[in-house]
Amino acid sequence: MAASDPSNREVTVRVFGGPTALIRYGGLHFLTDPTFDPPGGYPSGLTKTAPAAITPAELDRVDVVLLSHDEHDDNLDTAGRALLADVPLILTTPGGAVRLGGTARPLKDWESVELCCPEAGTITVTGVPALHGPGAREDLEPVVGEVVGFVLTADGLPTVYVSGDNAQLGPVREIADRFGPVDTAVLFAGAVRTPLLDGQLLTLDSAQAAEAARVLGARRVVPVHFDSWAHFTEGRERLVDAFTAAGLIDRVELA
Repeated sequence: MAASDPSNREVTVRVFGGPTALIRYGGLHFLTDPTFDPPGGYPSGLTKTAPAAITPAELDRVDVVLLSHDEHDDNLDTAGRALLADVPLILTTPGGAVRLGGTARPLKDWESVELCCPEAGTITVTGVPALHGPGAREDLEPVVGEVVGFVLTADGLPTVYVSGDNAQLGPVREIADRFGPVDTAVLFAGAVRTPLLDGQLLTLDSAQAAEAARVLGARRVVPVHFDSWAHFTEGRERLVDAFTAAGLIDRVELA
């Protein structure tokens, strides 16, 4: 399944499993939440169930890592952390930038950084809100930590939204108001549930992901973060069902 809008050909997205995807945009390569460990358990209690489709050594190159947050193994595992040492720029939360050091740079909500690139002159990366569960930010962040999403824009190129681990539609509506319609939406789904918030949703479920795509007016939707980990409770089949029910399945690109 793939969207047919020709403008999407200017942006390629390769999904490797879990939240990890490589976005080629304006000649730069952006890697989302790197997770490359083999299957196994973590001291945090999370369990990885499938390997990534590629190893870090097989990546062509990575110019920028878009790291929604660094505190959970399913967004940054051991091999992903090792990869960061060789990346020229890591964009992440303010707290994550302090913890990681090196080339990590913080992006607050609505803060932007401009990058020079070979094909588009300047790419603007804007940090956008993400809430890793239900309720207010001030109640969530002490429990689940900070999370940031990203919007990529450049003259002559489609707009790309990377949601990060967001569980609420309110931030999506704010982003749509500022940047919509979005051409390509990389949506973290999976209906994540863990004991952290007594089993409440920590990411979008499949129906919410379909609604997010509608709100954004997305011409193409690339779901990620719905496989390869035991705590992801809704996978490919539920995504297909939800987007089909919403009449949006023709916009979905699944590997």
